[in-house]
Amino acid sequence: MKRLQNIIKTIIKFRLAIIVLLAVLMGIAGYQTANKLNIDNSLSIWFLEDDPSYKAYIDFQEEFGSDEIFIAMFPVENAIGKAERQTLLQLHERIEALSFVKTSFSLAKAKYPIYNNGAIVFDDLYNTQRSEKGLKNLLSKLPNISTQLLSKDFKHQFFYIQLNPTPQIEEKREIIAGEIRSAIESYYNDYYLTGPPVLNEAYSKGIYKESLWFGVLTVLVITIMLLFLLPNKRYLIISLLSVAVPVSLLFGIITSLGYTLNMISMLIPTILMVYSVSDAVHIINIYHKEGLTNKTLGKVELLALAVRKSITPCFYTTLTTFVGYFALYLSPLPAFKNMGVFTCIGLILSFLLVYIITIIGFSFMHLDFKAAKPILSFKSFSQTRFIHWINRVTSQYKTTIIVVFTIVLVYGLYSVFQVKIDTDSLDLLAEGKAKQDLRIVEAQLHSSSRLQLDIAMVDGSSILNKEAMKGLEDFQNKLEGNPIITAPVSIVDIKAFLEKRTPVLFQSNISEESIRNTLASVENTDNSFFKLFADDLSSAGITISLRDIKTSQLEQLLIDIEDAFKATFDTRVYSLKINGFAVVFSQLNKFILETQFKSFFAAFFVAFLCLWFFIRSFKTTILVLIPNVLPLAILAIFMSLFDIPLDVSTAMITPIMLGIAMDDTIHLVHKYRKSKRIQGTAEERMNNAMRYTGNALLSTTIALVGGFLIIASSATPSVSDFGALCAITVAIALITDIFYLPALLKKFDR
Repeated sequence: MKRLQNIIKTIIKFRLAIIVLLAVLMGIAGYQTANKLNIDNSLSIWFLEDDPSYKAYIDFQEEFGSDEIFIAMFPVENAIGKAERQTLLQLHERIEALSFVKTSFSLAKAKYPIYNNGAIVFDDLYNTQRSEKGLKNLLSKLPNISTQLLSKDFKHQFFYIQLNPTPQIEEKREIIAGEIRSAIESYYNDYYLTGPPVLNEAYSKGIYKESLWFGVLTVLVITIMLLFLLPNKRYLIISLLSVAVPVSLLFGIITSLGYTLNMISMLIPTILMVYSVSDAVHIINIYHKEGLTNKTLGKVELLALAVRKSITPCFYTTLTTFVGYFALYLSPLPAFKNMGVFTCIGLILSFLLVYIITIIGFSFMHLDFKAAKPILSFKSFSQTRFIHWINRVTSQYKTTIIVVFTIVLVYGLYSVFQVKIDTDSLDLLAEGKAKQDLRIVEAQLHSSSRLQLDIAMVDGSSILNKEAMKGLEDFQNKLEGNPIITAPVSIVDIKAFLEKRTPVLFQSNISEESIRNTLASVENTDNSFFKLFADDLSSAGITISLRDIKTSQLEQLLIDIEDAFKATFDTRVYSLKINGFAVVFSQLNKFILETQFKSFFAAFFVAFLCLWFFIRSFKTTILVLIPNVLPLAILAIFMSLFDIPLDVSTAMITPIMLGIAMDDTIHLVHKYRKSKRIQGTAEERMNNAMRYTGNALLSTTIALVGGFLIIASSATPSVSDFGALCAITVAIALITDIFYLPALLKKFDR
């Protein structure tokens, strides 16, 4: 106690220097944040560079071309009019002059093959010298290509912009999107723009706006709640500084190290602010109670007493919350790893600074504890009467409470296996122009992204043979029967077109070598948007288009494609590779499941050890741990009943909630254990613990629920679900702590 008093005296002695130091550090952190804070929702934050799927995706882009494709749709009077063609050509010239563009494609650049004098030559598909009827007839003979160039009613044209491979453009996405729009707006007043780069830009802008909104709203809500929860208005500035200082310093660290915000890390400020204010409320509550009880103590003695009584439970609550977040480091997703690490740094800063700030703040205060009262209060509600009622209920009906809550727990454990794992990319995007444009374009085009299928001979020989061509035709027919796939394009389309116009080319008496030479010449064109063959002719490509769909649908689609391939080709002779971002994105379900298993069980095991070390009784530890599992079980019930899946936002919810749910438990059990020095039954000791800590438990839970409800106000459905589920879980954690936990300890802890 004496050493603690000396530390407090030292802090008070140098309080002005500490205040200046913190102010300078906050100024530096604020400057760094204002100048270096960036938003990044690119692939690199979701997938590790050494992940096989991600590496295969990058290799595919280098070989076959990027699927980072802008899709523009232009409403026009006549999609095959002369003026419309000229405008498209001008736009092509403007777009392809941009350094980050690999190529562009539209009806104005599309070509079709003609067999002339023993060779394949190519002519412009969009030839305005041809009659409108003749052009429409020609387009009808290349249906899979023409449907991607213009709408069926000839009132919309589609324009594709293929960017350089992902690693070359990730840092310039926002600039790229701006320049693309500027180029398009030079020629078109009315247009719709979508595709992966557009959606990525929209994610980033939405994250930036919501992170600012969350920060402002969190401060406002916390301030209003503190006006009700704090014993006196003079504690308000201490609580707010306990929130502002660690958050400011953390963001200074994040930006100084070159890290960026994403849709996961954007939640850090709100989570950290409500956590910081919870600790501050606990410390202030203990300081105020001790001030009422120990009227003869001096300022330093009273501060030492408050610190001594609060530091153990606050340390363990920080530790269990730390464990919950640090468990995210075990996730295979970089965004979760960074979220876990930086939140843990913030928790350490908050724990240390909340004591320094409260000690300095209390040192300036001269308060009449007895006369102090909250600025705002509900006259009809008394926390003291409510706590007495809880004590009475958990004593009289403890068996009933245990039975009911245990039944719910068992049902919740069953519900865990009913929760779906799925990510809908549209749920990661708030309503706005990007989402509206996507829907409008997909209504006409029936797709917004694409996959590249690569069929090769296992022995590396040329794919251009009669047997392979027959297999490709059958395979493509099976693909066209899949309702998710739109307009697959391959050499099959070109071959079918040539067969109709020049049947002699593919008659049975034509040699294999002639057919190979004919088909090989098809690839030797400037039309590189559809990759028909590998450069060495060892493989043939099929480009398939698809709508923006969920990861579960993507997983099934990939299985369907592989099944169709196996039903068509002899897998001992032919091989299939499926390339594109959709393949990488479909891996999210596996990564989310892996995150759940690794992170939750790691957090659960370490939290159990922390509780066991804290309580020092195996039986009591088990009794205490059961009520902390119940909120997660009820969370599973909510998710299964309301069909809320585990996705990239909600995937981190269980380890985080396990850590936070234990906070109130530790404060309550700490006082319960301390009461053992007072003679009495478990029932009497628990009632005493509830009377001492009950007000702080209610206050911190209200603060946490308020913070997560702010996240629930997000316009992004996935983030909103995360906030709502966290708020519900925290509220349920309080209910289990004040009903289920007391009932268990009163009945079984003898």
